Amino acid sequence: MAHLELKNITVRFGGLYALSDLSFSINTGEVLGLIGPNGAGKTTIFNVLTGVYKPTEGDVFFEGESILGKRPYQIFSRGVARTFQNIRLFPKMTAIENAMVARHCRSNTGVVGSLLRTKSQKNEEASIKEKGLSALKFMGVSQFADTVASNLAYGIQRRLEIARALASDPKVLLLDEPAAGMNPSESSELMKYIEKISQIGIDVLLVEHDMKVVMGVCSRIVCVDHGVKIAEGTPQEIQKNPQVIEAYLGQPAA
Repeated sequence: MAHLELKNITVRFGGLYALSDLSFSINTGEVLGLIGPNGAGKTTIFNVLTGVYKPTEGDVFFEGESILGKRPYQIFSRGVARTFQNIRLFPKMTAIENAMVARHCRSNTGVVGSLLRTKSQKNEEASIKEKGLSALKFMGVSQFADTVASNLAYGIQRRLEIARALASDPKVLLLDEPAAGMNPSESSELMKYIEKISQIGIDVLLVEHDMKVVMGVCSRIVCVDHGVKIAEGTPQEIQKNPQVIEAYLGQPAA
Protein backbone atom coordinates (compact mmCIF):
# COMPACT_ATOMS: atom_id res chain seq x y z
CA MET A 1 0.00 0.00 0.00
CA ALA A 2 1.23 3.50 -0.82
CA HIS A 3 1.27 5.82 2.18
CA LEU A 4 2.12 8.94 0.19
CA GLU A 5 1.59 9.32 -3.54
CA LEU A 6 2.12 11.98 -6.17
CA LYS A 7 -0.04 11.63 -9.28
CA ASN A 8 0.79 13.51 -12.47
CA ILE A 9 2.19 16.52 -10.60
CA THR A 10 3.09 19.59 -12.63
CA VAL A 11 4.40 22.77 -11.02
CA ARG A 12 4.84 25.91 -13.09
CA PHE A 13 6.31 29.20 -11.96
CA GLY A 14 5.27 31.55 -14.74
CA GLY A 15 6.51 29.84 -17.90
CA LEU A 16 9.05 27.70 -16.06
CA TYR A 17 8.24 24.05 -15.36
CA ALA A 18 9.72 23.02 -12.01
CA LEU A 19 7.98 19.60 -12.19
CA SER A 20 6.31 18.01 -15.19
CA ASP A 21 3.74 15.17 -15.01
CA LEU A 22 5.60 13.53 -12.12
CA SER A 23 4.25 10.40 -10.43
CA PHE A 24 5.65 8.09 -7.76
CA SER A 25 4.65 6.66 -4.39
CA ILE A 26 6.24 5.89 -1.04
CA ASN A 27 5.21 2.40 -0.10
CA THR A 28 4.60 1.12 3.41
CA GLY A 29 7.77 -0.02 5.14
CA GLU A 30 10.37 1.34 2.71
CA VAL A 31 13.13 3.89 2.49
CA LEU A 32 12.72 5.55 -0.90
CA GLY A 33 15.60 7.55 -2.32
CA LEU A 34 15.05 10.66 -4.44
CA ILE A 35 18.10 11.72 -6.42
CA GLY A 36 18.97 14.09 -9.23
CA PRO A 37 21.32 16.95 -10.08
CA ASN A 38 21.02 20.37 -8.46
CA GLY A 39 17.90 22.13 -9.72
CA ALA A 40 16.20 18.87 -10.70
CA GLY A 41 13.12 19.64 -8.57
CA LYS A 42 13.74 17.56 -5.45
CA THR A 43 13.02 20.31 -2.91
CA THR A 44 10.00 21.36 -4.97
CA ILE A 45 8.68 17.81 -4.55
CA PHE A 46 9.09 18.10 -0.76
CA ASN A 47 7.28 21.43 -0.81
CA VAL A 48 4.38 19.92 -2.78
CA LEU A 49 4.16 16.93 -0.43
CA THR A 50 4.07 19.16 2.64
CA GLY A 51 1.63 21.75 1.32
CA VAL A 52 4.09 24.62 0.86
CA TYR A 53 3.43 24.64 -2.90
CA LYS A 54 0.14 23.83 -4.58
CA PRO A 55 0.76 22.05 -7.89
CA THR A 56 -0.50 23.52 -11.13
CA GLU A 57 -1.82 20.10 -12.12
CA GLY A 58 -2.10 16.68 -10.50
CA ASP A 59 -2.91 15.46 -7.00
CA VAL A 60 -1.23 14.28 -3.79
CA PHE A 61 -2.66 11.42 -1.74
CA PHE A 62 -1.90 10.41 1.84
CA GLU A 63 -3.32 7.06 2.97
CA GLY A 64 -5.64 7.10 -0.04
CA GLU A 65 -7.10 10.58 0.56
CA SER A 66 -6.23 13.74 -1.35
CA ILE A 67 -4.33 16.29 0.73
CA LEU A 68 -4.23 18.84 -2.07
CA GLY A 69 -4.92 22.30 -0.70
CA LYS A 70 -4.22 21.30 2.91
CA ARG A 71 -2.03 23.69 4.87
CA PRO A 72 1.43 22.54 5.99
CA TYR A 73 0.40 22.27 9.67
CA GLN A 74 -2.60 20.10 8.69
CA ILE A 75 -0.41 17.73 6.68
CA PHE A 76 2.13 17.67 9.53
CA SER A 77 -0.61 16.82 12.03
CA ARG A 78 -1.81 13.96 9.83
CA GLY A 79 1.62 12.35 9.96
CA VAL A 80 3.95 13.78 7.31
CA ALA A 81 7.05 15.34 8.90
CA ARG A 82 10.18 16.74 7.25
CA THR A 83 13.66 18.06 7.84
CA PHE A 84 15.36 20.73 5.77
CA GLN A 85 18.44 20.99 3.59
CA ASN A 86 19.57 23.94 5.73
CA ILE A 87 19.06 23.19 9.42
CA ARG A 88 16.00 24.99 10.81
CA LEU A 89 16.17 24.42 14.54
CA PHE A 90 15.07 27.04 17.03
CA PRO A 91 18.62 28.13 17.87
CA LYS A 92 17.91 29.76 21.25
CA MET A 93 15.85 26.83 22.52
CA THR A 94 17.34 23.74 24.15
CA ALA A 95 17.29 20.39 22.40
CA ILE A 96 14.36 19.15 24.49
CA GLU A 97 12.40 22.36 23.86
CA ASN A 98 12.91 21.90 20.11
CA ALA A 99 11.51 18.38 20.35
CA MET A 100 8.59 19.48 22.51
CA VAL A 101 7.56 22.11 19.95
CA ALA A 102 7.00 19.37 17.37
CA ARG A 103 5.09 17.23 19.86
CA HIS A 104 2.56 19.98 20.54
CA CYS A 105 0.74 19.05 17.31
CA ARG A 106 -0.62 16.08 19.33
CA SER A 107 -1.76 18.19 22.31
CA ASN A 108 -5.41 18.58 23.29
CA THR A 109 -5.28 21.27 25.98
CA GLY A 110 -6.65 24.56 24.72
CA VAL A 111 -5.68 28.14 25.46
CA VAL A 112 -7.76 28.31 28.65
CA GLY A 113 -6.13 25.19 30.08
CA SER A 114 -2.69 26.54 29.30
CA LEU A 115 -3.41 29.89 30.95
CA LEU A 116 -4.96 28.34 34.07
CA ARG A 117 -2.31 25.60 34.29
CA THR A 118 -4.97 22.96 34.92
CA LYS A 119 -4.05 19.46 36.08
CA SER A 120 -4.79 17.99 32.65
CA GLN A 121 -2.57 20.64 31.04
CA LYS A 122 0.31 19.85 33.41
CA ASN A 123 -0.07 16.12 32.78
CA GLU A 124 -0.11 16.69 29.04
CA GLU A 125 2.98 18.91 29.23
CA ALA A 126 4.80 16.17 31.16
CA SER A 127 3.78 13.64 28.50
CA ILE A 128 5.02 15.96 25.74
CA LYS A 129 8.38 16.30 27.48
CA GLU A 130 8.62 12.53 27.95
CA LYS A 131 7.92 11.95 24.25
CA GLY A 132 10.48 14.58 23.31
CA LEU A 133 13.12 12.93 25.49
CA SER A 134 12.27 9.58 23.92
CA ALA A 135 12.88 11.03 20.44
CA LEU A 136 16.20 12.52 21.55
CA LYS A 137 17.26 9.18 23.03
CA PHE A 138 16.27 7.37 19.83
CA MET A 139 18.59 9.63 17.83
CA GLY A 140 21.40 9.38 20.37
CA VAL A 141 21.31 13.02 21.50
CA SER A 142 19.49 12.81 24.87
CA GLN A 143 22.67 13.84 26.73
CA PHE A 144 22.27 17.25 25.07
CA ALA A 145 18.63 17.71 26.17
CA ASP A 146 19.32 20.87 28.16
CA THR A 147 21.88 22.34 25.73
CA VAL A 148 20.89 25.33 23.62
CA ALA A 149 20.65 24.16 20.00
CA SER A 150 23.05 26.78 18.63
CA ASN A 151 25.78 25.46 20.95
CA LEU A 152 25.61 21.92 19.55
CA ALA A 153 28.07 20.51 17.03
CA TYR A 154 26.84 20.46 13.44
CA GLY A 155 26.36 16.68 13.25
CA ILE A 156 24.39 16.69 16.52
CA GLN A 157 22.17 19.49 15.20
CA ARG A 158 21.39 17.35 12.17
CA ARG A 159 20.32 14.45 14.37
CA LEU A 160 18.36 16.79 16.65
CA GLU A 161 16.36 18.03 13.68
CA ILE A 162 15.43 14.43 12.85
CA ALA A 163 14.57 13.80 16.53
CA ARG A 164 12.29 16.85 16.49
CA ALA A 165 10.44 15.45 13.47
CA LEU A 166 10.16 12.03 15.14
CA ALA A 167 8.64 13.59 18.27
CA SER A 168 5.51 14.34 16.23
CA ASP A 169 4.87 10.59 15.68
CA PRO A 170 5.04 10.75 11.87
CA LYS A 171 3.93 8.00 9.55
CA VAL A 172 6.14 9.35 6.76
CA LEU A 173 9.42 11.21 7.27
CA LEU A 174 10.90 13.36 4.50
CA LEU A 175 14.65 13.84 4.94
CA ASP A 176 16.16 16.63 2.84
CA GLU A 177 19.93 16.00 2.53
CA PRO A 178 20.44 14.92 6.15
CA ALA A 179 24.09 13.98 5.48
CA ALA A 180 25.00 17.36 3.98
CA GLY A 181 28.17 18.67 5.61
CA MET A 182 28.83 15.46 7.52
CA ASN A 183 32.15 13.65 7.50
CA PRO A 184 32.27 9.94 6.47
CA SER A 185 32.03 8.73 10.06
CA GLU A 186 28.96 10.87 10.76
CA SER A 187 27.34 9.75 7.49
CA SER A 188 27.84 6.08 8.38
CA GLU A 189 26.28 6.72 11.79
CA LEU A 190 23.35 8.49 10.13
CA MET A 191 22.69 5.45 7.93
CA LYS A 192 22.17 3.33 11.05
CA TYR A 193 19.62 5.81 12.39
CA ILE A 194 17.71 5.92 9.10
CA GLU A 195 17.51 2.13 9.16
CA LYS A 196 16.26 2.28 12.77
CA ILE A 197 13.55 4.73 11.76
CA SER A 198 12.37 2.38 9.03
CA GLN A 199 12.43 -0.57 11.40
CA ILE A 200 9.95 1.10 13.78
CA GLY A 201 7.43 1.44 10.94
CA ILE A 202 8.03 4.96 9.65
CA ASP A 203 8.30 5.31 5.87
CA VAL A 204 11.19 7.49 4.71
CA LEU A 205 11.67 9.62 1.60
CA LEU A 206 15.35 10.51 1.41
CA VAL A 207 16.86 13.25 -0.74
CA GLU A 208 20.63 12.93 -0.58
CA HIS A 209 23.70 13.62 -2.71
CA ASP A 210 25.89 11.16 -0.81
CA MET A 211 25.48 8.07 -2.98
CA LYS A 212 27.00 5.81 -0.33
CA VAL A 213 24.15 6.76 1.99
CA VAL A 214 21.48 6.44 -0.71
CA MET A 215 22.69 3.08 -2.02
CA GLY A 216 23.23 1.79 1.51
CA VAL A 217 19.78 2.45 3.02
CA CYS A 218 17.26 2.72 0.16
CA SER A 219 15.28 -0.23 -1.16
CA ARG A 220 14.09 1.79 -4.17
CA ILE A 221 15.24 4.99 -5.86
CA VAL A 222 13.56 7.60 -8.04
CA CYS A 223 15.76 9.82 -10.19
CA VAL A 224 14.53 13.18 -11.51
CA ASP A 225 16.13 15.59 -13.95
CA HIS A 226 14.71 19.00 -14.92
CA GLY A 227 11.48 18.16 -13.09
CA VAL A 228 10.91 14.89 -14.97
CA LYS A 229 11.23 11.36 -13.59
CA ILE A 230 13.84 9.62 -15.72
CA ALA A 231 14.23 6.37 -13.78
CA GLU A 232 12.84 4.31 -10.92
CA GLY A 233 14.11 1.02 -9.54
CA THR A 234 16.37 -0.76 -7.09
CA PRO A 235 19.80 0.69 -6.27
CA GLN A 236 21.38 -1.89 -8.58
CA GLU A 237 19.06 -0.93 -11.45
CA ILE A 238 19.65 2.79 -10.91
CA GLN A 239 23.42 2.38 -10.90
CA LYS A 240 23.26 0.73 -14.33
CA ASN A 241 20.64 3.03 -15.89
CA PRO A 242 22.22 4.97 -18.81
CA GLN A 243 19.98 8.03 -18.33
CA VAL A 244 20.86 8.27 -14.64
CA ILE A 245 24.57 7.84 -15.38
CA GLU A 246 24.44 10.63 -17.95
CA ALA A 247 22.30 13.00 -15.90
CA TYR A 248 23.66 12.49 -12.42
CA LEU A 249 26.03 9.70 -11.49
CA GLY A 250 28.57 10.60 -14.16
CA GLN A 251 29.95 8.60 -17.06
CA PRO A 252 31.98 5.55 -16.00
CA ALA A 253 35.73 5.85 -16.48
CA ALA A 254 36.98 4.44 -19.79
